[in-house]
Amino acid sequence: MKKLTPVFYISLAIAVAFILWGVIAPVNMEAVTTEIQGFLTNQFGWFYLLAATGFLAFALFLIVSPWGRIKLGKQDEEPEYNYLTWFSFLFTAGMGIGLVFWGAAEPINHFMYPPPAEGVEPGDQRAAGVALRYSFFHWGLHPWAIYSIVALVLAYFKFRKDSPGVVSAAFQPLLGDRINGGIGTTINVIVVFATIFGVATSLGFGTAQIGGGMSYMFNLENTVFLQLTIIAVITVLYMISSQTGLNKGIKILSKTNIYLAGLLMLFLLFSGPTNLIMNSFTQTLGSYLQNLVRMSFQLDTFNPEATWVEGWTIFYWAWWIAWAPFVGTFIARVSRGRTIREFVIGVIAVPAVFGALWFSVFGGTAISLQTEGVDILGIMEAGGGEEFALFAVLQQFNFGLIMSGIAVLLIASFFITSADSATFVLGMQTTNGTLNPPNNVKFVWGIVQSLTAAVLLWSGGLAALQTASIIAAFPFTIIMIFMIFSLVKALRAEKIPPRKVKKYE
Repeated sequence: MKKLTPVFYISLAIAVAFILWGVIAPVNMEAVTTEIQGFLTNQFGWFYLLAATGFLAFALFLIVSPWGRIKLGKQDEEPEYNYLTWFSFLFTAGMGIGLVFWGAAEPINHFMYPPPAEGVEPGDQRAAGVALRYSFFHWGLHPWAIYSIVALVLAYFKFRKDSPGVVSAAFQPLLGDRINGGIGTTINVIVVFATIFGVATSLGFGTAQIGGGMSYMFNLENTVFLQLTIIAVITVLYMISSQTGLNKGIKILSKTNIYLAGLLMLFLLFSGPTNLIMNSFTQTLGSYLQNLVRMSFQLDTFNPEATWVEGWTIFYWAWWIAWAPFVGTFIARVSRGRTIREFVIGVIAVPAVFGALWFSVFGGTAISLQTEGVDILGIMEAGGGEEFALFAVLQQFNFGLIMSGIAVLLIASFFITSADSATFVLGMQTTNGTLNPPNNVKFVWGIVQSLTAAVLLWSGGLAALQTASIIAAFPFTIIMIFMIFSLVKALRAEKIPPRKVKKYE
């Protein structure tokens, strides 16, 4: 292996130690990580909320700031990828598996178990509006703002300042040459740690849902053994894909994901309650924007028995932050040549609107079925988890079995591209930012990712995955805050390009 750094060996040692811990003492690992997670959510929930909202505010500021005219690269560079390819990369890396997993499950959960602060009765019409609004909230502007900050900082320093494509390089304006020592190594090890567990969470969700789909279609029991078998099979597939590089395997599969997701969404849009879906989308979009500030700071402080915010909003903010090193590095890699304004608008607005439409289609249909007497929530609870929600909805329509098969194919494709992208990112971060990391390095991280997801599923199922994600996110939140200070310091030294003025004849 060439170009390996201390970050590679330290990160690999930590990951292997964690995997061995899970294999040797899974009960102990679950108990310890659960205690740490409980401490973080109880004592630092306010920190996650303030940080996520602060990241969104800063991203929106960049859109209207004169700095928005600065390019991520030399000022005369053109974008490396067209819009369709770029958006397919964003969608696939950002939250593809999660959207499929939670598209029907989350709105149904909020519908039947609404947030206490909203004061609505479970299962009534007002609860339906609240359920969709919070789904928009958890998958909308905040997560994509978190991604955009990390991606923007990395792309700016890599393509405009010719720095190595690692997170520590973004701290040069603040730390100077100290980034080449222990401080820089520590930052990059935290990034790798957060990436491994953030991605492992998503891979665990995807595995559970593929198992749920196979269980639904072929009357199999969705056991841990089945899920581990699925991980093994798909690991082989994404390891093959990862060897082909960014412009072959990932690019082709990313576009395939977009087409399959669009097909699935259009099928349900026109097979389901189309008018209700579009009405819900329009009304909930307005309600979301109207209530955005209030929801961003909601903690249920004066209702100490309520744990809804910790279980949903804080978990999501931690999950997105844990994913940010991976998604941010990948988005940065494919965004060369775009202006800061174009970049931030593209990364935040387009995926957020698509996600809102996705939840309107799948969540709106699930809620409609629930009110008509099809107990989607009961099917989920009887079947063992949220992974059954999507298939329970699809089975209510003509060609439901075929569409369930397409859904399983889509989840598997997302699984492959997410893991493939993550091996690419981990390879970059552990070879001092190499834009095309060696295949043997990607192979090592591919195995580590799969083993981590497998151990977490083995030790505690999805709860263990969520726990690991929240723990990994905490130190990286602090790193993100200082990344913003470093970026601002660098931008203040920039010569801002003049505004382009259109000439009319």
